[in-house]
Amino acid sequence: MDESFTFQEESLYQTVCGIGDSKLPLWESRLNVKLIPRGKSLIIQGSEDQVQVALGTFQKVEENFKRRPDKSEYSFFDIDYLVNKVKDSSGGWPTPGSSDFQKEGETWTPRDKIFVTFKGKPIFPRTKNQESFVDSLHKNYITIAMGPAGTGKTFLSIATACRMMQTGEVDRLILTRPAVEAGENLGFLPGDLTQKVNPYLRPIYDALHECIGFEKTTEYLQVGKIEIAPIAFMRGRTLSHSFIILDEAQNCTLPQLKMFLTRFGKNSKMAISGDATQIDLAHGRSGLEKTVYTLRNLNGIETIFFGREDITRHPIVESIVRRFEENESLFSKKP
Repeated sequence: MDESFTFQEESLYQTVCGIGDSKLPLWESRLNVKLIPRGKSLIIQGSEDQVQVALGTFQKVEENFKRRPDKSEYSFFDIDYLVNKVKDSSGGWPTPGSSDFQKEGETWTPRDKIFVTFKGKPIFPRTKNQESFVDSLHKNYITIAMGPAGTGKTFLSIATACRMMQTGEVDRLILTRPAVEAGENLGFLPGDLTQKVNPYLRPIYDALHECIGFEKTTEYLQVGKIEIAPIAFMRGRTLSHSFIILDEAQNCTLPQLKMFLTRFGKNSKMAISGDATQIDLAHGRSGLEKTVYTLRNLNGIETIFFGREDITRHPIVESIVRRFEENESLFSKKP
């Protein structure tokens, strides 16, 4: 079956296709159709259901193009997000003209901007779970994110925190993680505190540098607007008017997590992220899953579970995670 979709705006057609039609293979792969560019139109070839899916997706893209803050080309992650969003809107694949395709008054946008980096790059949630995570950070006191590496748990937390500092919702950003690789026996390591813990906090610094730049990060650290320290240094404090982020929480024991959670103070937000498949502690010592179970159904606390479909690193990373998951039972068998 062949159908044609004509874009009303030349700029949108160019954005969808990419330079030299470089983005068309991504759309074809995700929509499972053949796309042939013709002027401002795309000829769509495939089965009837597949063609209807593609028509519905491009119509949705066009309807929301003007509300999309970032006019750059669509990446692999943007395309995947858009198609999933259309699919999820009615529990199946809505078609143009159907009542489920666009509800009356609906102002669905592909992504809501979280923060604009110091280089002017907008940051958006790229998957449904990322969107739910950011929404929870705004709505709840405490949000726990569970899932594999590369799903944006830490980066989105930091970007959201930077925005809240920018708008005055919080006064400072506190970032912490367990220095489990050093056993948190920092006194046995050479150098001052900064030299001891910096290697373990490097991912946090990298995210800050991407969001607000090296100079602003350094300035905020000097004046205390940003504080970065191992979790052991949170003991005995009450953290008010702050956005507090605990990274690598799977390497915290239950007592450590209880201590951390009870630091929560007035007008604060707390984000806890971890990956239960990357525990460096001895078997049974991680407290993350026990904490998630203990805090279930508490008002003001929400847990968001990420999967490999939320990985926003290179597409090969999702394939690697999938392959390890498929072979996990094989590796866990005892001889």
